[in-house]
Amino acid sequence: MSESNQKRILIADDETAVRALVKRLLGSKYFILEAENGEEAVKVAVNQKPDLILMDILMPQMDGLTACYAIKRNQATKAIPVIMLTAVDYELNRKLSQDVMGAQGYITKPFDSQTLQSIIDKFLAPQK
Repeated sequence: MSESNQKRILIADDETAVRALVKRLLGSKYFILEAENGEEAVKVAVNQKPDLILMDILMPQMDGLTACYAIKRNQATKAIPVIMLTAVDYELNRKLSQDVMGAQGYITKPFDSQTLQSIIDKFLAPQK
């Protein structure tokens, strides 16, 4: 499948190992874009218009919650689904991510490939 036919997923995480893992798990099926912090994630979202964003919460320059909020408030990017992918499993963060910042999902680390793929399929699987 050529890049132009593949759905594009942006993984925003300051941990190189997490980005590499997601790329290894999803790279054969999706075109993976990467960002090391929230500020970079917002720029990539605006310039590249990915089909889905996986966003860590705790990142330098701009945290994932602030980046999610910025993406959801921008006319050009507000329709892009954002899934928070984080080690922080607090109910308050889950509610804040989804109810206030506009994220469509929340996955905690460590995660397994099935959980990751099932939430991605929810947003990117072809509609029947």
